[in-house]
Amino acid sequence: MPDESPAHLECDISGGRSDLPYRIAVLCYLRDTNGRQLMLHRSKEPNAGMYSPIGGKLDIDTGEGPHDCARREIQEETGLDIAPGDIRLMGMVSETAYETAGHWLIFCFQVTRVIDPGELHVTEFDEGTLEWIDQDQIDALDIPDTDRKVLWPLVQDHRNGVFAVHIDCSVDPMTWVIHEPSH
Repeated sequence: MPDESPAHLECDISGGRSDLPYRIAVLCYLRDTNGRQLMLHRSKEPNAGMYSPIGGKLDIDTGEGPHDCARREIQEETGLDIAPGDIRLMGMVSETAYETAGHWLIFCFQVTRVIDPGELHVTEFDEGTLEWIDQDQIDALDIPDTDRKVLWPLVQDHRNGVFAVHIDCSVDPMTWVIHEPSH
């Protein structure tokens, strides 16, 4: 059943700004043997001081693909070498005018292999500190509004499926359309 709140629309939304840069990134969801989610307590923008999954921007100059970017970002931020067969696309998010700084296209990946916390080779680096967080504690964290209202519920509901959503941050309150799965 679709969310019937005023912020959720069942039609296309617009209101984009052509003067903002478009960025392409990945978010990576890793769970440990205790079911906890790996989160980055960010020290850099965007979202400094907040928590988010690990991830980063695609290297568009080399034509890097989303899967390779996800594996690279996981390796850079955790030291883990995730095999191609242990990662899968679970969702796609497009955001218009996030923090009025840019538009984003974000590929969300789930690492299907359960991670032993002792495998992490890195826990702190220039972008922040990695922490294993119990799933039921994530709502209590300082996370971006788009994650709290849209992304986290979709991630929780589609661990074995795929979702696609567009979030329009150029309006207040933000609006969103879930394109997949269809309701």
